[in-house]
Amino acid sequence: MRVKIFISLKEGVLDPQGQAIEHSLHTLGYREVRDVRVGKYLEVDVEAASRAAAETRVREMCDKLLANPVIEDYRFEMPD
Repeated sequence: MRVKIFISLKEGVLDPQGQAIEHSLHTLGYREVRDVRVGKYLEVDVEAASRAAAETRVREMCDKLLANPVIEDYRFEMPD
């Protein structure tokens, strides 16, 4: 099962990379851009007996390695 995982910084956490990108976009003339936030996107194939089992394993992966729960939130999408 192909799972799409989206990881982003929590609200209120400073995003220096996003700020640098926003500044660069302004320098290039894209002054309308505001509040750039940078995140991570991953796709993983998970072999599991059921959708529920796959969801459990993906949550474990995110909580243990892929996301830092102190400063990041995550969500994932799975095919129906």
